[in-house]
Amino acid sequence: MDKFKDILGSPRNFIEEEIEKDILAGKVPGDIHTRFPPEPNGFLHIGHAKAICLNFGIAKKYGGLTNLRFDDTNPSTEKTSYVEAIKGDIKWLGFDWEEREYYASDYFDTLYEYAIVLIKKGLAFVDDSSIEEIADQKGVPTEPGQDSPYKNRSIEENLDLFEGMKNGEFPDGSRVLRAKVDMTSPNMHMRDPVLYRIKKESHHRTGDTWNIYPMYDFTHGQSDSIEKITHSLCSLEFRHHRPLYNWFIEQLEIYPSRQIEFARMNVGFMITSKRKLARLVEEQYVSGWDDPRMSTISGMRKRGYPPAAIREFCDKVGIAKRDNMIDIALLESCVRDELNRSAQRVMVVQNPIKLTITNYEKDFELLPVENNPEDPAGGHREVRFSKNLYIEREDFMIDPPKKFFRLGIGRNVRLKGAYIINCHDVIKNDNDEITELLCTYYSDSRSGSDTSGVKTKGTLHWVDQTSAVDVEIRLYDRLFTIPDPDQQEGKDFLEFYNEDSLQIIQDAKAEAFLAGARPGEQFQFMRKGYFVVDEDATTENVILNRTVTLKDTWKKIKSKQ
Repeated sequence: MDKFKDILGSPRNFIEEEIEKDILAGKVPGDIHTRFPPEPNGFLHIGHAKAICLNFGIAKKYGGLTNLRFDDTNPSTEKTSYVEAIKGDIKWLGFDWEEREYYASDYFDTLYEYAIVLIKKGLAFVDDSSIEEIADQKGVPTEPGQDSPYKNRSIEENLDLFEGMKNGEFPDGSRVLRAKVDMTSPNMHMRDPVLYRIKKESHHRTGDTWNIYPMYDFTHGQSDSIEKITHSLCSLEFRHHRPLYNWFIEQLEIYPSRQIEFARMNVGFMITSKRKLARLVEEQYVSGWDDPRMSTISGMRKRGYPPAAIREFCDKVGIAKRDNMIDIALLESCVRDELNRSAQRVMVVQNPIKLTITNYEKDFELLPVENNPEDPAGGHREVRFSKNLYIEREDFMIDPPKKFFRLGIGRNVRLKGAYIINCHDVIKNDNDEITELLCTYYSDSRSGSDTSGVKTKGTLHWVDQTSAVDVEIRLYDRLFTIPDPDQQEGKDFLEFYNEDSLQIIQDAKAEAFLAGARPGEQFQFMRKGYFVVDEDATTENVILNRTVTLKDTWKKIKSKQ
């Protein structure tokens, strides 16, 4: 109790309240011990990020420990590559399980012995019923189920048959081991659940050692017990499994971990079902599990989401007892806030049009531009300015409306960090398309030393033509057109796939500074948004992924539609 005295009394959520009750009641004689238990059958997603922050955060607050345990009981879907991706994601988020890396497969021998204990107690039996027959026996919650015709096999016969299952004497699907719990329970998980099935498949860690594998419900609680986990924090769907986990603990007389459930993370426009994420990958709607449009942690990393922003988002969302839908705008706001402090500002023209300053007589000059106005130590860099520039094509109109504060014939506008210019003419091609803007500049209007007295309301970004770097820009947007594509009755979630979720610009022009940018570096493109250098980028092929726009433009776009 003494070790907790300086911590108690300041719970921030209901889980911490429950933990402090346990501490005060003397139910935690040692350290608080939590675990994060992913199944290695895919990549982690935003919902897992919440669970990671919660489990590691709780342990840190109370001076305890957190285990990483892979619940690897299904060799059909689990891979070592998923294990490595999961470990990389957790470390990238900023958490460390130190040497406490475990696997449910570490406990296969112990779990087998637990099953033998239940059989010897007359609490488990080998069932020859098919999966369909077992489902029919269980029935519906409002009516009692029917016992299996194999339920009254003798203990000796069950021990012999279970050993035969283990030794590979029977074909897949021909027999299972079931517990004898309560076929009258309204909780369907208590109606003689399956503990083991025959599955003659190679496991990513144990190879071909086992012909039978335990079910998740027979593995999860016992693994927590073996590791002496004091508080097993699970999402809400496991609240109906808790009575079964407690039943196993009572019958096996093992360490009683306490399970507490919390609402899972549901974020608008994001899918967090691994099965559905796998469909997106397998049916090539995305380039892979780490596609920047995916809700996976790897995808968010590739898109440029800072780990600190994800942690801040999880903290702001908090821990709830009921499932709800979190607005993705909150996540994007956390990303903007973090990048606003850290990302260097650069100028990139995505849809360039040539601009010539007809009265500029110098070859060029180097102008200082602030790297990040939010960073007092950000400093400045020099950018090349000459008579031949690029600006955004959308920043010019022949006959602009009154509130168009960009460039038009006879209008003044300031070039960021440089001079005020005035457009006096345009050049067109044979198709009557504008190919070049002709302007003059006010030589005494340079930023920081403007004595021209010329008034202007607009400021444009620009790039020097001679030193410009060609870059590829990938404009990533939300993967779905509605916030909850997987909750539309009678509809396949893929019907709401956003065909415009990726647009590629291959002829963008960037200031020379970006030629030396390294994968993972993050920038704010002035007036455009936040971008990250793609992990596959090279000095010869500079690729930048849009992380997030400067503002939440999605609602504005949808309202116009």
